[in-house]
Amino acid sequence: SIQIIDVKKAEMRAKRHEFASIYYNMRQRKGITLNQARRMMRDRGYFGAMMLSQDEADVFLSGVTRSYPEALRPPLEIIGKESTLLAGLYIVVTKKGPIFFADTTINKNPSEEDLFNITLLAANAVKRFGIKPIISMLSYSNFGSSKDTENTKVSKVIERLHKEYPSLLIDGEMQANFALNQSKRKGVFPFSKLQDKKVNTLIFPNLISGNVSYKILQELSNVETMGPVLLGMKRSVHILQLESSVSEIVHMATIASVDAHERK
Repeated sequence: SIQIIDVKKAEMRAKRHEFASIYYNMRQRKGITLNQARRMMRDRGYFGAMMLSQDEADVFLSGVTRSYPEALRPPLEIIGKESTLLAGLYIVVTKKGPIFFADTTINKNPSEEDLFNITLLAANAVKRFGIKPIISMLSYSNFGSSKDTENTKVSKVIERLHKEYPSLLIDGEMQANFALNQSKRKGVFPFSKLQDKKVNTLIFPNLISGNVSYKILQELSNVETMGPVLLGMKRSVHILQLESSVSEIVHMATIASVDAHERK
C-alpha cells in the first residue's frame, strides 16, 4: 500500500514538532527559532527533506509547483552537499541509446575548477546507471582552432583530466557535430583519445548552452528527455522542472529510485 501524508493535518502535529526540534538544532545558529522551525515543518519541502534525513524516505522529489531555487533550498539546508558543487544532468533517450547532458540547471558560468568537478560528477552518475561514460567537452571550436578564454579553459580541464584520470574516456574541446558523429571525428581528428568511440556524455561550457540545447531537443524532436538528475547531494534528491508532465514525474521517480538503490 502507498502512504500519503498531508503534513498540515492535525494527526501530523507530533511528527511536525519532532522534525521541527531536529531542524531547530541544525539551524539555531543560523537565525532559526523553534517557532519558525515548527511553521516551516508545515511546508512539504521542509517536511519531505526531514523525512529523507531521518531515513523515513529514500528519495526526495520536488519542483513541479515551485521554482528551482525555491525547491532546492530545503534539501540543501537539511541534507547538504557531498561535493564542492551541484550540477544538473539530463538524459536524452535516442534510438542509439541514452546521451547524458551536463550541466543543464545550476552553474551559470563555471570556472575551470567547476568544469572539472562537473565532469567527474557526470561520469560517476553515468557509471551508476551501469554505462561506461565516453565524454566530449563541447565548444564552438575544435582542439584549439579558436584561442579565447572560454576555449582555453576547456582545454586546460581536458589536460588535467587526462593527467589525473588517464582511464577516463574524454576529449575536447569539440563541436557537437564532431562529438556525435564517430566517422566524421575519426576522419578529421584521428589523434583524439575518443577515436571512433560512441560519445554518450556531453559536457557544456556554460549553463546557457546546456539548458538551451536540451530544451530545443524537447520541443523539436521525438526524442524523450528525462531529468534533471541532481548531482552532488548526500542523498537521492532531485528537483523537477516547473509544471512537469505526469510521465516526466514517473520517469524521474524511477531514476531517483535507481539512484537511491545504487547509493545503498
